[in-house]
Amino acid sequence: MLPDPQRFLAVAGRRIARAEGAEQAVSELSRVTVPDLADGMFVYLGDRPPGRSEPELLRLDGAPPELGGAMGGTPPPSRPVAPDGALAALLRCGRARGRGPDNVDDALGELLGTAVRLPQGNRVLLAPLRAPDAVVGVAVFLRRPDREDFVDDDIALADALSAQTALAVREDDLGSGPPATPKAPDEDRLRYVGAATRRIARGFDTDEIVLGLCRAAVPTYSDAALVYLRDPLPVGDERPTGPAVLRLRRTDRMKGPGAEGLVWPAETVDDEQDDLDASDWSEVVPGGALAEVLRGVRPVFADTPPSRAALGELVGPDSALNDWVGSHAILAPLRGRRRVTGAVVFLRRPERPAFEPADLLVAAQLATHTALGVDKAVLYSREAFIADRLQRAMLPHSLPRPTGVRLAVRYLPAAETARVGGDWYDAIPLPGSRVALVVGDVMGHSMTSAAVMGQLRTTALTLAGLDLPPQEVLHHLDEQAQRLGTDRMATCLYIVYDPVSHRMTVANAGHPPPILLYPGGKTEVLAVPPGAPIGVGGIDFEAVELDAPTGATLLLYTDGLVESRLRDVWTGIEQLREKLAATAQLTGPDRPPPLEALCDEVLDMLGPGDRDDDIALLAARFDGIAPSDVAYWTLEPEVGAPGRARRLTRQALAGWGLEDLGDTAELLVSEIVTNAVRHASRPISLRLLRTDVLRCEVGDDVPQLPRVRQAKATDEHGRGLYLVHRLARRWGTTRLGTGKIVWFELGG
Repeated sequence: MLPDPQRFLAVAGRRIARAEGAEQAVSELSRVTVPDLADGMFVYLGDRPPGRSEPELLRLDGAPPELGGAMGGTPPPSRPVAPDGALAALLRCGRARGRGPDNVDDALGELLGTAVRLPQGNRVLLAPLRAPDAVVGVAVFLRRPDREDFVDDDIALADALSAQTALAVREDDLGSGPPATPKAPDEDRLRYVGAATRRIARGFDTDEIVLGLCRAAVPTYSDAALVYLRDPLPVGDERPTGPAVLRLRRTDRMKGPGAEGLVWPAETVDDEQDDLDASDWSEVVPGGALAEVLRGVRPVFADTPPSRAALGELVGPDSALNDWVGSHAILAPLRGRRRVTGAVVFLRRPERPAFEPADLLVAAQLATHTALGVDKAVLYSREAFIADRLQRAMLPHSLPRPTGVRLAVRYLPAAETARVGGDWYDAIPLPGSRVALVVGDVMGHSMTSAAVMGQLRTTALTLAGLDLPPQEVLHHLDEQAQRLGTDRMATCLYIVYDPVSHRMTVANAGHPPPILLYPGGKTEVLAVPPGAPIGVGGIDFEAVELDAPTGATLLLYTDGLVESRLRDVWTGIEQLREKLAATAQLTGPDRPPPLEALCDEVLDMLGPGDRDDDIALLAARFDGIAPSDVAYWTLEPEVGAPGRARRLTRQALAGWGLEDLGDTAELLVSEIVTNAVRHASRPISLRLLRTDVLRCEVGDDVPQLPRVRQAKATDEHGRGLYLVHRLARRWGTTRLGTGKIVWFELGG
């Protein structure tokens, strides 16, 4: 199946519409279908005696020389058409058909005989070239055995292209006599179809596509148009439940002199939505006249009792439009990829020439392009909704509040068609009151990009929990991307900030560099190694250590903020740096701008053409931890270590005026140090941090993480972590490359 059948049909139809004569039309049909729709194709054109609409003889026209080798034989140059044979029946049906049914295989046998070898499965299509008043030939589409079968969407495309080719061939047969139906100035019917379908194809959502149909049809093709769509519109393979209901989606009618011949409410005041005198909704009754017309798929004139009844069911029995019958009204079903999704009514004034049979094919082309466009819009809307929900579910629901740093974040999806991408951000608390700041961008816009983003973010969270160096995190992300087997690459910036040392370690994988706003208003684009994107493989990522001054603000962002159709990425980075500097001047050199307001100011730099991509923005204000609020010691793993740890803790808390926490802190520090002494072979670290809470950290060289267990009455050990669990505000363990850290918090 083609990724965008509507756009393919619009481009292909335009090329066929430009063809001059039957030979060029057949040649264009071959060019537009090979290799996108089929790997090979050839056409038979028919010879018809006067007064007959079906051919008696088909002659080969346009078979490439290489086709014979691929099929094991050359298609016969001509074949007779038996009036009562399977081939004649298929030509009369006028629809493209794939292999499988006996009548199709019999028709292929009549057409090609036994001299050729056709692919197995549904890789052969027979598409009659049926003009409104005659069958002019048949096209055969082939796919290689190693390619997938033709599906319903492919058959619909082949049917539409064959019908347009048939119209071109028939126009050539009729010669250059004056046309009998109204045409766009200086253009024939084919060129009008090409221009109209281009206009329809430009629409992206359902309303734009329906509006494109109305604007293309009125007033060139018809004087009025009414478009009904199913409510709700089915999505993909969903099977509608309940009765089929068609609701009036849009109407349009000719304005200006002569328009008074149409019937619409006199109180109409909305020029953008002109309501004709028609019912707002219509239920399709099974077995009714409207259901039969919709089942027939092809447009019909309202010139027979069944079609007039169908029009009455659609617009309402009391509508004045029921008087617009005969060849001045066309009812065209909108058939999507798998089912009818609506209907459109085209109307002409009585004084204007009536629609001709050739206009039914024009209506079919307009309806086909509209239906495919509506299908695409509904599918895209559902996919975009699911992907957006998926992406937002994978992003952090809230930011942590790590010690020594304040955070703010913004995420904006792309404005153009609400596309979904793979941008993500994260802030991950690490041992020692450090924090990892992450921002990344999976290339592409689709649900796949969002899913890959979720996998990479989860991997980054896991790697951060192991407290690996930033360059090692990127290395493992790169390996994971290759194991996922996806062709989606990603950029990523991974920064670890230490509020105690007031330093940050930065590693980069092809991501735009961060910008640092210093206290006082100076801004700097940090010089970090550019690196290669994640997923390239075999890359040795580098890390640099930089100062993180107290009061400074670090800005991490994705390329959607700085790159667009209107500017390159480095121009955007420089504009962002200037924006930060200008914002800092608003609050003066002694007071940094509020973090949330700073993010809003940064996003204000976006212009109308600057929302081509998702935007993730993460701002970090470095408050740091003052040296006077940190106490650090190294203890030998010996019997007296717990007692010394208690004394040092008591002294530090007395100096900070936290004596009320002394008894609990001493008890818990003693228990954790006792456990470390029992297993450690190298010196033990003890660190106390005073912020809004008291944080105690004990590190040793044993990688096994302790677990809380319920000690028995006779056990001599096993109660230490139980006490920590019951008495601490929070506690946890973190494995390091050289061992582990057990920490707890009190107060707050």
